[in-house]
Amino acid sequence: MQGMRVHTTYAGRLALFTLLALAAPAFAQGNPSSATNPFYGSITLRPATDETIKLSLDGAISMGLQNNLGLKEAESGEKLLHGEKNEAVQEFLPTFMVQGQTGVYQHNLAALGFGPGIIGSFSSLFPNGKLPALSYITRDTLTQGQILFSQTLFSGPVLAGYKAAGAAERAAHFAKMSARGEVVQQVASAYLHAIAASSEVDNARALENEDQVLLDHEHQAHLAGTAANLDELRARVQFQVQEQALLVAQNALDKDLILLKREIGIAPGQKIELTDQAPYSELAGQTPEEVRAIAYKNRQDYQNLQNQAVEYKAIHAAYRSQRWPTLNFNGYYGVDEVSGVGSHGNFVAQATLDVPLFKEAKLRGDTEAAQAQMDSVNAQLADLRNHIDQQVRSALLDLNAALQLVQVAHSNVDLATSALSDETERVNSGVDDNLPLVTAQASLASAQSNLVESLYQYNLSKLALARAAGVLETQYRDYLGK
Repeated sequence: MQGMRVHTTYAGRLALFTLLALAAPAFAQGNPSSATNPFYGSITLRPATDETIKLSLDGAISMGLQNNLGLKEAESGEKLLHGEKNEAVQEFLPTFMVQGQTGVYQHNLAALGFGPGIIGSFSSLFPNGKLPALSYITRDTLTQGQILFSQTLFSGPVLAGYKAAGAAERAAHFAKMSARGEVVQQVASAYLHAIAASSEVDNARALENEDQVLLDHEHQAHLAGTAANLDELRARVQFQVQEQALLVAQNALDKDLILLKREIGIAPGQKIELTDQAPYSELAGQTPEEVRAIAYKNRQDYQNLQNQAVEYKAIHAAYRSQRWPTLNFNGYYGVDEVSGVGSHGNFVAQATLDVPLFKEAKLRGDTEAAQAQMDSVNAQLADLRNHIDQQVRSALLDLNAALQLVQVAHSNVDLATSALSDETERVNSGVDDNLPLVTAQASLASAQSNLVESLYQYNLSKLALARAAGVLETQYRDYLGK
């Protein structure tokens, strides 16, 4: 019965070790798509080559800021609104147009009302009261040239519309800057995740090498008759389980690298080598009030919404100002030349004052709709202030918790390493069989995997805090401790 209990315990521990080995890279990323989130896509500028590109974190972020699809879309939105602002500016500028035309015209005088009866009434003006022979079909060549001028001198809707266009352009600028922060966070997270996956591969490979040494030792001991066949079987099963763990870890790393390349514009088949290691440094303590003050000053989404509020306020003013008079000036100067007659200049200069008398239903409807939009944005702005406070406090809590997890994980790795060293000495001395050694190696593998995951989560927490404060793009190096 005692032997049966030992065998059952060993089988349970071996199953546990198998699950730990296969679940070591369990925090591997899924398969995000640019169809649902453009920040997972990019513009690939060149095909894959045989060379291996050495890629640092700074280099990856720089490439992401150049090629990321989500940022390209935000930049296009800013350009679109910049063009609309230029259209609004044109409403204040004078418009000049030059027109010229020439043509041959044929006229039917009878159709124009100059029939024989009308013309006959002028016969007394001619000698002997006889009209000369006239053709009722005439032709002439007319050449015209004109310079036209127009300008809006005053218009309430135009003034308010210009203010709205300027606010919309500024909002688009901050939306672009917010997109840049999103790119930095996405790329940095993908890079750090790939580093963590690479560490899992290194740990799995190191344990596989140790298991190979143990297997060779147990095999030789079994041949020499100093160890039981069960010890060799345990060592062989442990080695094969670790082979599986290495394959799983390597596969996870390869997929993480593909996702990273997709975000920064490198062809998926291009070989890359990450040159940075997982950074680790503790941040100086910050209070929620300090971080929140920084966030209100630097958060691009907050500034974006503030400018949206200005935009809708201007739109509301534009609708209200439709009741105001509008003053325009128009004019032209031209020259007409008719064949056989000569040329003559002509011009028009006129000012137009439009005063709306009654279209109250439309004016009130437009104003009320604009007021509703303005109230909605102001409510969102008030909510965002509270949301920023919540994000800052949550990020600080996550950061502190992640730091404690890293410290515990470091301690667990040290303890597991020491336990494995002691068990190795006991096995080599013949004091014990290799069952405790297998358990110690499983404990070390779990501790190392937990440390990798804890470091990754701690660095993500620092990035999240920098993003919550609105300083991620400019200070991510300081927060990561690079």
